[in-house]
Amino acid sequence: MKWTDIQDIAIALAEIHPDTDPKTVRFTDLYRWVMALEGFDDDPKRSGERILEAIQSAWIEEAADIPC
Repeated sequence: MKWTDIQDIAIALAEIHPDTDPKTVRFTDLYRWVMALEGFDDDPKRSGERILEAIQSAWIEEAADIPC
């Protein structure tokens, strides 16, 4: 997985952190969680605020689709 795999990252985060409200996650934590994902293999320096915002937004959408 790379930083540009926004949807795949969001799905993985939703599965790993099902009880976490993605709206409350700080970018520093989000960055660490993405870097720790199994199968994630990209340059840590390629991340930025725009990518983290996109991941968080996709995760919010993914969490909304998960039945309670």
